[in-house]
Amino acid sequence: MTALKKMTSYNLDIPDLLDKLEVELKRTVLERQLVNPLMIGIRTGGVWIAEHLHRRLEISEPLGLLDISFYRDDFSQIGVHPNVKPSHLPTHIEGRDIILVDDVFYTGRTIRAALNEIFDYGRPNQVVLAVLIMRDGKQIPVNPDCVGVRITLNASQRIKLDGPEPLTIHIETIDAAA
Repeated sequence: MTALKKMTSYNLDIPDLLDKLEVELKRTVLERQLVNPLMIGIRTGGVWIAEHLHRRLEISEPLGLLDISFYRDDFSQIGVHPNVKPSHLPTHIEGRDIILVDDVFYTGRTIRAALNEIFDYGRPNQVVLAVLIMRDGKQIPVNPDCVGVRITLNASQRIKLDGPEPLTIHIETIDAAA
């Protein structure tokens, strides 16, 4: 049996991280010349972050919601009753500029699954990836374009985002001895 211990050794102030991510996104939108971008948040934490950014960037089109449960490469290991919610995307993705938002970038597998689902709706013009937190451990050759903060954790640690209001972040350590 493993137990989780909460840690707060990192100063992860969400308003500051959202400010930094907003600035990076605005710069990237200009540099990459995104036209009327569609913002999509990955359930669950990515949607919470995307809701804040969507308001801040004053994007007119409704926020897209993506549940990648069926696209995960570990779906068969999740169990008999995964908590799957519907994705809500416009039917027209073809040729669109997309801002894809997630809370934590770790191995890249979530982003791979999200891109697979998005491409089932159509081939976008370009995808900008924005994440609140990037941690070490990448396994898939994908990198975020915009990052709130980069942190280094050991293998027994994980990041937990709670929300939606208020948004809080905890670093948890898995205690294998418990």
